[in-house]
Amino acid sequence: MYSHITVGTSKLTRAMRFYDAALAPLGLKRTRTFKIAASYAPEGYSGVNEAFWVVRPLDQKDATPGNGVTVAFDVPTRAAVDAFHAAALAAGGADEGPPGIREHYHPNYYGAYVRDPDGNKICVVCHHAAAAAAAA
Repeated sequence: MYSHITVGTSKLTRAMRFYDAALAPLGLKRTRTFKIAASYAPEGYSGVNEAFWVVRPLDQKDATPGNGVTVAFDVPTRAAVDAFHAAALAAGGADEGPPGIREHYHPNYYGAYVRDPDGNKICVVCHHAAAAAAAA
């Protein structure tokens, strides 16, 4: 089990604009903002530590995306995947793979991939069949 996921940014204000817009269709909102970090969690979250953070590196060097690193959010519907992808692109993200089935993972893997403005790779995926996802 993990505690949280952190992605780096060289420009926190720009990153917050991106994540505020891109994560809204997933029901995630910014819960805290610090001088060097912002955290995101579901509406009404009351836990100890939010699961997703965007931070300026503590070593004060430029943030760089990890090669082979992808942060993936699991959502209940394919419509949420589509909404995330559209919102992320409108907020300045770059397309890394439009919404669609990725059968090489499994027959119901419906995902979309973007790069945030700092180059971090973000995925949103629904693992349900189309009929099951629509009913969720």
